[in-house]
Amino acid sequence: MKLNYVVSDKIDKVVATDFVQKYHYSPVMPRLTKYILGFYIDGVLKGVLTLGWGTRPRHTFNKLFPTLGILEKNKNKEWIEDINDWYYEIGKMCLSPDLNNTKGAGSQMVSATIRWMKDNTKCQFLYTMADGIMGKCGFVYQASNFYYGEKFKTNVYMMENGEKFHPRSSSGMCKENADFLIKKHGKDFLLKYKPTPRTGNRQPRYFTTDFMLERGIKRLDGLMFRYLYPLNKKAKKLMLRDSSLAWGKKYPKEKDLKWNDITDMKKKKDIPQPAFKLDKIQYNLKNTTAHQRSKKIKDVINKARLYYKKIIAKKQKDVVTTIEDFFK
Repeated sequence: MKLNYVVSDKIDKVVATDFVQKYHYSPVMPRLTKYILGFYIDGVLKGVLTLGWGTRPRHTFNKLFPTLGILEKNKNKEWIEDINDWYYEIGKMCLSPDLNNTKGAGSQMVSATIRWMKDNTKCQFLYTMADGIMGKCGFVYQASNFYYGEKFKTNVYMMENGEKFHPRSSSGMCKENADFLIKKHGKDFLLKYKPTPRTGNRQPRYFTTDFMLERGIKRLDGLMFRYLYPLNKKAKKLMLRDSSLAWGKKYPKEKDLKWNDITDMKKKKDIPQPAFKLDKIQYNLKNTTAHQRSKKIKDVINKARLYYKKIIAKKQKDVVTTIEDFFK
């Protein structure tokens, strides 16, 4: 079925985030986002896709193309290469439920994104990953003719409430883990850990087995699948000639998915696909509510602008004189 998506990068961030958190399996939004694209059919929002990068954009690209100098700086310690000229990564891709069973809806959304990128950016590649931990092989990218570039292992926590929680977001709880270890073994036990760059405190980078068992937390690993789409012939030649990875069209399938419980590395075991509880949001609350705080700030700014205009125009006899009256 042919879908006539109209793509816009003018979609409000709050509207897009609300859409994703309503319909996507994961409410956590990517932190480094360059563009948020809205996909409309007959004026109705039917999809949202974000373009940006993961937590370490340059290191990610350097892993794919180590000879291009993406990590090099000039004498002023400025990056020589502009990362925007090289790649964007799909951070979130979400369709409205009425299109979930429409054949080709996802791949047409990706194709529309590629056309938009060619018209509006200087980018060479569209990069993405399929989350094998969530049972995703990347079928929509396979249908969109992406190149597959190997798999790698990753791990997450399943918290006691069933919530999926990434280790890179766990520094605060690692402090709790450190307090747990002090109480159990004494303060000197932490000398085995390096001081953290941000605070200088000694604490584990990952939850320790005894802490997880005490709290009912599990550490699980699974696979991530890399996909890359070159946006022009030059990029395709570069991918096939200079990349450190072998890119091809031999795609992974569901039989390739694997999961392990590594809560206790000495008792590592194979497990079926983890059943995360997607409606539980406790440990990712800061991320999932960030757009709401942004909306409140925007509302205050808009209110201030309107009030200022009224004062200038002298259309109000009773001018508000206190901050308390302003916020009524």
